[in-house]
Amino acid sequence: MSKKLISSIALISVATFLSAGDFNAVAEKDRKALQEYMEKKFSDLKGASTFFPYSTKDELEKNFIWGIKGKDFTIGSYSFNKGGKSQYDEINEMPPYEDAIDEGKEIYEKKFANGKSFKDCYPDPAIAGDYPKFDNKSKTVITLTNSINSCLKDNGEKEWKKTKGKLAKLEAYFASTSKEKGKKVNVVIDSKEAAEAYERGKKEYYTQRGYLNLSCASCHVQGAGKRVRNEYMSPLLGQTTHFPVYRLKWEGLGTLERRLKGCEKDTGQNPHKPGTKWQNEVLYFVAYMSNGLPIDGPSVRK
Repeated sequence: MSKKLISSIALISVATFLSAGDFNAVAEKDRKALQEYMEKKFSDLKGASTFFPYSTKDELEKNFIWGIKGKDFTIGSYSFNKGGKSQYDEINEMPPYEDAIDEGKEIYEKKFANGKSFKDCYPDPAIAGDYPKFDNKSKTVITLTNSINSCLKDNGEKEWKKTKGKLAKLEAYFASTSKEKGKKVNVVIDSKEAAEAYERGKKEYYTQRGYLNLSCASCHVQGAGKRVRNEYMSPLLGQTTHFPVYRLKWEGLGTLERRLKGCEKDTGQNPHKPGTKWQNEVLYFVAYMSNGLPIDGPSVRK
């Protein structure tokens, strides 16, 4: 069952599009197949040996939360990891990113040299779930990070670092506002070119590379819930809902671009630069897989 579902996600091609108004048909099949696979994987202890053949029954009984569904995956690996969930709840009683949200709001309201502000680019700051977007005019995927830098450039300001700092703080404010308003991930595929960008992102996500010969899916689809040293790998489902994140390793906030670059390094690859076409299209695919899940950012990760 699991191999069939993984194959259905990885191998469906652009050629299966049937009508001009149904550009997200393949992506929807992928998303539903992924959710079905993940829910089955973490459904109960009874079938756990199929998905976790190298984990002991004792570990699975003591460390795992079973029966998780849909929106439960919003919090990543904490959705199934008892110990991690306990730490997550404890840290979020006094989250280390609170000041960053306040700073992000100040950045949002601060005037540029021309008298305008980010408010003019984003009248409603609850936009975290709407990105990445495919721009049918430029035929490119635009992440929230790209969009923020475009706003700066259009207003005569210098672009910011794509991985942390002011940009991550502004994104934290956008995410927090989106969460307060109950917004969900809502990535749109509304053209043939957008569907092709999605397909390219999916292909790269499932392509093995680097000296370890791993793909993103090796860790976050087939490997979701398995241990690397003492950490459980997070599932693809829900992977973008909580960004930007405050990583204890970073001692600060980081964007999706920063995390993707780090993942590439971890798998023995020469990482792509943040904001490149490759990164943007992979993130387009990854974000679409969480469509319909609630925004839960910013958040904390190890």
